[in-house]
Amino acid sequence: MFNGIIYNQGIITKIIKRPKGVNVFVKSNLKITKRDIGLSVACDGVCLTVISYKSNIMEFYLSNETIIRSKFKFLKIKDKINIELPLKYGNKISGHICQGHVDCTGEVNYIKKIDKSFLFDFVIPKKERKHLIEKASICVNGISLTISKLTKNGFQIWVIPHTFKVTNLSTLAKSSLVNIEIDILSKYVRNYFNEKK
Repeated sequence: MFNGIIYNQGIITKIIKRPKGVNVFVKSNLKITKRDIGLSVACDGVCLTVISYKSNIMEFYLSNETIIRSKFKFLKIKDKINIELPLKYGNKISGHICQGHVDCTGEVNYIKKIDKSFLFDFVIPKKERKHLIEKASICVNGISLTISKLTKNGFQIWVIPHTFKVTNLSTLAKSSLVNIEIDILSKYVRNYFNEKK
């Protein structure tokens, strides 16, 4: 479980493609050791398991299911990704509850700089739009953000300068893909009321 507050980034150093998956190597300044092998880490919002660690480089294995649902199908060496360690008991939750279970990818429609902040407009698949709620939380590339407005094809978010600077949102441009995890609470509530009908 994560809360979508990003303090660290990683860089893809190596990718090994397999018949039904891929091994990805990420270099970062996370404070972990070999004893942390088996640890869950959110990589651009996707919960992955550390399977090896050496010289500040973590290795992860991604199954086809993860690849299909996320933007990692287009992952490249030197890509920057947002990284978050799992929550510990007693941690402050500054964002919202994020599971690391990506629902879909979103595409940047446009980005506007307004004063010091940035307005992002995202397009997401039609089947996922029904779960969106204005002013609800949403996880974009592992970042806890707030939906400021619903649009015909997706949603908009505002990003403050600090978040823009310390995450890979600063690397995005029109047509860039991002990982999207919709707030689990909105999906639970919708599912509950659909069953009551």
